[in-house]
Amino acid sequence: MTTNSLTIAVLVPCRNEEKTVAGVVESFREALPNARCYVYDNGSTDGTADAALAAGAVVRYEPVAGKGNVGRRMFADIEADIYILVDGDGTYEAAAAPAMVERLVSGNLDMVVGARVADGPNAYRRGHRLGNAAFTWLVNTQFGGRFKDAYSGYRVMSRRLVKTFPTMSQHFESELELAVHCAYYRLPCEERPTRYIERPSGSESKLRTFRDGARALLAIGLMVKEFHPLRFFSAASALLGLLAVAFGIPVLIEFRETGLAPRLPTAMLCMGLGLAALGSFLSGVILDSVNRGRREMKHLAYLRYPSTLEVSGDG
Repeated sequence: MTTNSLTIAVLVPCRNEEKTVAGVVESFREALPNARCYVYDNGSTDGTADAALAAGAVVRYEPVAGKGNVGRRMFADIEADIYILVDGDGTYEAAAAPAMVERLVSGNLDMVVGARVADGPNAYRRGHRLGNAAFTWLVNTQFGGRFKDAYSGYRVMSRRLVKTFPTMSQHFESELELAVHCAYYRLPCEERPTRYIERPSGSESKLRTFRDGARALLAIGLMVKEFHPLRFFSAASALLGLLAVAFGIPVLIEFRETGLAPRLPTAMLCMGLGLAALGSFLSGVILDSVNRGRREMKHLAYLRYPSTLEVSGDG
């Protein structure tokens, strides 16, 4: 299986990575001589763009801060058969890229994820490791995924995935969004273990454990609402219904014993909660039907693009 006939784009979103971006570009140019490296500077205040340009990358700019915003621009702008998305912090192993590309083509896959294996005690902070495990578990249980590292920033993707993936997030939730998209639409993807290297001295991670963890949790909740509206609104309906019953039982007991209903405000509250529960359930049913039509349209858009195996000439 040869991949020489395929155009490969290495996409590197960056913000203040002057110390590492040149090494990332050079290592990927060495690992994949036929690939073209694109560095998207996301409002850096240091020499990131100059360092990338000197290393031989094509440098472009996305002024709106946020990794999701950069990803949206990259996926829209760049034309290629295969896309490699990698962070510009020098923590991912460029030498693994050829095997990942080969596997994408030979397996006729849409995505190969570089599952991180820490190379050194400080490569993967404990809080980030625990958070990644929790969010990966949520993705797998809620959307039917089989990932071990849903938050990895190292991915090899097909053109048909990139051009039909509706990037909605603005920040670091974009990796989760990709994992959810592939799991929900049952797109063929795999993971391959790759070394996760410690950041060099002077290079600082942009991730903030609690802030970005809260954003990721909120993003998963919103994605459950979008992808599984019946499940989401049924849960809301059940909660509202339980509250209505909890507030209503004392009113019913008192009415049974005395024949009076002196707690009129509570009774009205119960009625309102019951109606809200019914409305939430009906909303879920309606939105689930709408979502089914949207899913069919996205699948048709996906099928307009040939698979990587067909593009390579081996299909």
